[in-house]
Amino acid sequence: MTEDPEDNQLWQTAQALNRAAAAVSPGVASLPPLLFFTDPVRTPRPWEVAARLPRGAGVVYRGFGRSEMAEEARRLRQVTTDRDQRLLIGQDAELAEVTRADGVHLPERDLQRAPDLRLLNSHWILTAALHGDDIGPERAALDAVILSPVFRAGGPSADREPLGIAGVTRRVSRLSLPVYGLGGITAETAPVLADTGLCGLAAIDGVVKVVGAG
Repeated sequence: MTEDPEDNQLWQTAQALNRAAAAVSPGVASLPPLLFFTDPVRTPRPWEVAARLPRGAGVVYRGFGRSEMAEEARRLRQVTTDRDQRLLIGQDAELAEVTRADGVHLPERDLQRAPDLRLLNSHWILTAALHGDDIGPERAALDAVILSPVFRAGGPSADREPLGIAGVTRRVSRLSLPVYGLGGITAETAPVLADTGLCGLAAIDGVVKVVGAG
């Protein structure tokens, strides 16, 4: 571990955002302040990262249809349970049920699935990716959206123009549900998001850099 994650600016900023948002929307208090998004290439052993995350953080596992998904999700469920963390499964509701995950994260193209998932699993945390300005009626079924890219990011978002502070703040003010920021968020960039209205932060490399695992 490079440093204590609980003393890191990324975690502290995420907590501060969560507390501020919860003061306006009490339901936010049940959402993790920080979400670690897994990536098969950048985080091939995501359970090791989760084991070093602060208690109360969350993990969004994205297996992308790989054969290792079931085993990796099982490992993550064990670690996140031991660490009092929330585990969301990307896209695969069946895997979420099998692993007794805390919910599902949907890609933006699958937003229409949110109402049915909510009816079938009222206790789940449901989140969805958002790259545009707004979403449709599916918002009623969601607990939060993940807005990206906030800053210049790698991976699939590398070609997307970053929203920047003004863009994030504007979109958050228009959305009637909690919003996480994702994309280029690190311990160094997180503090400038303090007044954006986000309910928390999400990251891949920024988390790995803090906990020193992957």
